[in-house]
Amino acid sequence: MDLKEYRKKRKFDLTPEPRGSPAPAQKRDGLLVYVTQKHMSSHLHYDFRLEWRGVLLSWAVPKGPSLNPAVKRLAMQTEDHPLDYAKFEGVIPEGQYGAGTVMLWDRGTWQPENADVDASLQKGEIKFTLHGKKLQGSWVLVRTRGFGSNPARSAWLLIKHRDQYASTEDVTQEEPRSAASQHLLAEIARDEGGDVERASVGDPSPKAQRTATAQSASGRIPRRREP
Repeated sequence: MDLKEYRKKRKFDLTPEPRGSPAPAQKRDGLLVYVTQKHMSSHLHYDFRLEWRGVLLSWAVPKGPSLNPAVKRLAMQTEDHPLDYAKFEGVIPEGQYGAGTVMLWDRGTWQPENADVDASLQKGEIKFTLHGKKLQGSWVLVRTRGFGSNPARSAWLLIKHRDQYASTEDVTQEEPRSAASQHLLAEIARDEGGDVERASVGDPSPKAQRTATAQSASGRIPRRREP
């Protein structure tokens, strides 16, 4: 687990992404960072990240997370990212790796079910609890068979377990705004000098936005819980 591949792909004199500081000493609170970033690059996807051993373990989830336990979402493991990346929201310039608009869609902390996360990674099954603003409760990441020979670039499935936070609601559509700025992708692109038209492709339709806004104004969006 290191940042060599992450740094190799980026030119930090051109991109606002953090280069990454050395891994911090053991945290006093013992809490592990969790973050999901909505990324409109060549295509829309969600970057799911869990802190471990001083970096953010990262998976690209093309369709975004689902609260429905019956839905298994493909999650392609990518290079480790620095912990500083958990605070990044902005625009990666054209011509740079991952060019496009990045939203801090959800953030919080996570707790592994098995304290030996290294063993879980090796086994290909990580069970954990999320304490995010949008994603909460029990989840699992399961590595699939037959997809790639490099464990660091392998295919996994992100699955919600059945609990009080499970739902048939499409959380990516119902809660499309940033957990940090409350902005949509197009608004982030506008403020940071990015491609607003391209970023807007990753936002819900105006009608869906009005519905979500109205529901949010009346309190937390009601969810249909799984039995």
